[in-house]
This record gives sequence, structure tokens and C-alpha cells, in this order.
Amino acid sequence: MQKWNILFLSTLLILNFLSINLFAQKNIIDEVIWIVGDEAILRSEVEEQRLRAQYEGVPIQGDPYCVIPEQIAIQKLFLHQAELDSIVVNESTVNTQVESRLNYFISQIGSKEKMEEYFGKKTTDLREDLRKMICEQMIIQQMQQKLVGDIKSTPADVRRFFKQLPEDSIPMVPAQIELQIISYRPPISQQEINRVKQQLLDFTERINSGKADFSVLARLYSEDTESAKRGGELGFMGRGQLVPEFAAVAFNLQDTKKVSRIVETEFGYHIIQLIEKRGDRINCRHILLRPRISPEEKEKAIHTMDSIANLIREGKITFEQAVMYYSQDKNTALNAGLMLNEKTGTSKFEYQDLPSEISKVVYSMNVGEISKPFTMIDPKTNKEVVAIVKVKSKIPNHKANLNDDYQMIKAIYENKKREEFLHDWIIKKQKETYVSIDPQWQNCEFQYPGWIKK
Repeated sequence: MQKWNILFLSTLLILNFLSINLFAQKNIIDEVIWIVGDEAILRSEVEEQRLRAQYEGVPIQGDPYCVIPEQIAIQKLFLHQAELDSIVVNESTVNTQVESRLNYFISQIGSKEKMEEYFGKKTTDLREDLRKMICEQMIIQQMQQKLVGDIKSTPADVRRFFKQLPEDSIPMVPAQIELQIISYRPPISQQEINRVKQQLLDFTERINSGKADFSVLARLYSEDTESAKRGGELGFMGRGQLVPEFAAVAFNLQDTKKVSRIVETEFGYHIIQLIEKRGDRINCRHILLRPRISPEEKEKAIHTMDSIANLIREGKITFEQAVMYYSQDKNTALNAGLMLNEKTGTSKFEYQDLPSEISKVVYSMNVGEISKPFTMIDPKTNKEVVAIVKVKSKIPNHKANLNDDYQMIKAIYENKKREEFLHDWIIKKQKETYVSIDPQWQNCEFQYPGWIKK
């Protein structure tokens, strides 16, 4: 029996929205092939999904004319239960994902006009199609999370599960490392800040006088690389999705032809142009410039960090004390500098999960060793900092064990329990739900044979 990831059944059918325009063909004769409850599944839906998967190279294990309608049917079971349980999704989150996906399409295809030509639809229609699909995906995920939310495990459960695993089923764990970090951002001169502001004022004057186009300047000069590809356009966003300083100015703009005053945020300095307001959401363009750290200030910071590293090596101060006195990394300063892996929720990192600048530095270091100062881009603030790191521990690649990998084994066990629960839930709902399948579509080895009532 083929095994699917039940927790994310909607990935194939919803996540990859409109990757091709093949399914806009008019020569597909449509018909109802399944009925689940009072919801119909159309032949065209199945054909659209099959073509999309084929185009993207997504493998479908089994006959697509069996696998795809069954997945759609399972989605409908979850959506029906979500309706009964009054599951609703956060509109702001939906809107963010919609605009993110539209912006992705535009960046891949080249422009909004080319995107509309490619899909044969206006942006407003694409946006509504996306909204429906993303909304359904989020509802399904929330419904699944509600169903399995109470599944927990005790240490005894995890030990029992691990003890029963066949030797060849125990996973290999890649090499991991734990690090402590001290980072320092060199000061930026007022002269450099004034230079950036003057450049933005020059842009503003050229745009307001009609000598330059905002979107062209954004493509050429903005340091927000993603929005720069779209002429600085951010897409529709709510106030809460923007940093407060930016939102306060953007939401007060009225004239789509004028440019805002200069806005300072944690990311740098911006100018903004309104594109459109729609209810409590706004679409605007921006140009972001960041002041540069002078070579002299960077060199001074490297020298300071080198002196701190030497004090630690000589035993005159501990690394933990140095973190308290000198580190400007808000995320680690209160935790003795220990870096946290947001992907796993632990302090252990696989080398590939570290920022590339850190990974290169620590690869050949020993436990307890302190690095030389190096520069890196802080992934949280996107600003350049000077840092030193200490290797707290190194764990070589190994077969998972309870002492070193308890959290990982616990996650595997709980995920298995969730999948088993959802598997049983689908079988139960299948029995309770009216299902009718066109005879021509019944000759299948379904994962859940109970679709065809006897």
C-alpha cells in the first residue's frame, strides 16, 4: 500500500497554484466523476492536477486518475469537518500568502502584464483564485492540527517506541555543532547617513518632477532585492504586516504620483509611493538604501573583537561574561551567547543550517576553541556585524540514540501517532459520508478502499 504524508495531503493539489496554463484548454469534456457529501469532483479538476504535476515533474505514486481524485475527496472530508467546527483562517495571513505568490509569479515571468498574458487572466481574477486555494489549504491544515493537537508523548512512550524500532530503521543523524556567539555592529558615521538621505532626496525630486520613474529607480538602486525585481512593489499588506515606522507613513499617503518623506526603520532608509488602497490593506512601492560601515570603523571593530577573544583565551574573562558586556545580538545576549536553531527549536545545528559565514569559520575548529573575528550579515537584521564564536560542542554523524537525540526521536514518534490518528479519522469519516463514484472511475486500488460502498 502506498504511503502518503496525511498531514499535508493538499500540497500537490493546492500549493502549486497555476504553475502552467495548459489546463485552460477548451477541449476537455467536463463531467462529474465523484460526489463526496454534496460536493462534486469534476474530471477537469483531475486533469488540471495531472497536467500540473506532469509539467513540474512531481511524481505521483500510482495511477493519477485514481490517486488525484482520492486526494481531492480526502480534502473535502476535512473541509466539511472544518465547516462543522467553524474553523476560520486569519485573513491577513491569507492576504500575505496571496500577495507573496503573485509577487513570485511576477518575478519569474517578468511583469504583471506578462503574468496576465501567460495565465490569460487579470490580476484581480488570479488573486481571487489564489485566495480560494490558499484559504482552503490553510483551513485543511488547521483542521488537521485541531484533530491531532492533543497528541502528546511521555518519556516512557518515547523510550518504548525507540526500543521497538528495528535496527535498520533507526535514522542516521548528520554531524551537528553547538555555538556561542558575540556580535558587534560598528557605528555608522553621520556623514554616511547624510549621504544616503541626500541620495533619496535626489530620487524624490526626480520622481516628483517627472524626470524619473519610481519603479525604474527601485530596480536600479533599491537594496531590498526581492521587491526591486518588481520595481519596488510590495503587494497588498495590512498595517500589522509592516514595521510600525513604515506603516505610519505608507497608510497616510493619498497621492499616487507623489513620494513620501524619508522613513527610517531597522532595515535602513526608505522612500515610499502609494499604488492603491483597498479597505484596510495597501499596495505601495519603496526604495531602500542602507548606510555603509566605513572601512576604518570596521577595522576598529575587528581589532576590538580580537582583543576580547584574546582576553577570553588568556582566562581573564569568560566567554559568558564577554557576552554580557559586549554582545549586541539581542537573540543570544541573555542566553550566554548560545545560538538557537529556529528550525529545530534546539541549540544544535547541522552545518548546512548555519549562516554560510559561520559555517566556513567553525568547520575545522575544535571544541572550546574561539574563532578569529569575522564579518557576516546578521540574518535577523540583514546588517553587517563583526563576530567571534566559540564551539561549545561537536557531535559527529551517528545513529540516533536517546541520550543525544531525544527531541528528534520524540518528534518522529509523535508524527507517527498523528498520521495514524488521521488515517483512522479518514476511514471513520469515509463510512459516515455519502460517496458516489462514476463506474468508469472505480477500477482503482485506493489507499482507502471504503469509498465504494457495498
